[in-house]
Amino acid sequence: MSPSGTSPPPCGEGLGEGVSRQRNEHSDGSRPPPQPLPAKGRGYAEHPSVSADPWSELRLLTPARLALGRAGAALPTAEVLAFGLAHAQARDAVHTPLDVEALATQLQADGWPEPLLVHSRAADRAAYLARPDWGRRLSEDSLLSLPAAAPADLVLVIADGLSATAVQRHAVPLLRALRPWLTGLRLAPPVIALQARVALADEVGERLGAALAVSLIGERPGLSSPDSLGIYLTWAPRLGHHDAERNCISNVRPEGLGYVEAARQLAALIHQARAMRCSGLRLRGDATALPPPG
Repeated sequence: MSPSGTSPPPCGEGLGEGVSRQRNEHSDGSRPPPQPLPAKGRGYAEHPSVSADPWSELRLLTPARLALGRAGAALPTAEVLAFGLAHAQARDAVHTPLDVEALATQLQADGWPEPLLVHSRAADRAAYLARPDWGRRLSEDSLLSLPAAAPADLVLVIADGLSATAVQRHAVPLLRALRPWLTGLRLAPPVIALQARVALADEVGERLGAALAVSLIGERPGLSSPDSLGIYLTWAPRLGHHDAERNCISNVRPEGLGYVEAARQLAALIHQARAMRCSGLRLRGDATALPPPG
């Protein structure tokens, strides 16, 4: 009983309720607009409940997750949401199918021959993820569909890999930058490969009679790079090659290795591989000695 003789307000009413209403409503009963989350690059110092990390300036130099700040003993809400978004983008990159028709149309618009379409022995994405070895071999139907081997200096295999998103975004601009360096080479028709691993290009190159196979393939997505494209070059492609017999150029995308520089490095590898008739660990050369394109 209160001094005035009246009962105290029930739990959740009275002063606590009044304070809650003052915080969440205007005098006319309307609610104030939500406050925006603090910007990622400012270290959250303007938000009173978030402690900024003294290394926050490093965030301007890298997309890596560092100097995240903290809210009490936890991460700031904005960082938790950003992590969830990045994880979702990585999963989408793995499971989103390659739009073959759009890719083929873009290639032909740039003057490439009509691409060949092949499929690995992995029937679907679930099988591809569970059995990497199936992704390294052509399906029986694809083996029968490939034309008879004809002498070629190079075959380009455009493979979905673990990120069709990367292939969809970056394969065509990269090939556009590479094209001037390929003048004078006998090119096999480009090949689009589905549910493919890197080594699938070995079997494709062997079947088509190509001296060199280059695979443009979607790399395993990271939490800051769901669309990273990888390039793998193999001299005398055939079944049974090991990774030590390939050369790799990684992280091709505007935020990583740009198209022009990636094309220059790939052209240098092609030039060196043809001169030395090898690839992988045995390949030695100076990329600055690359002749001009055309």
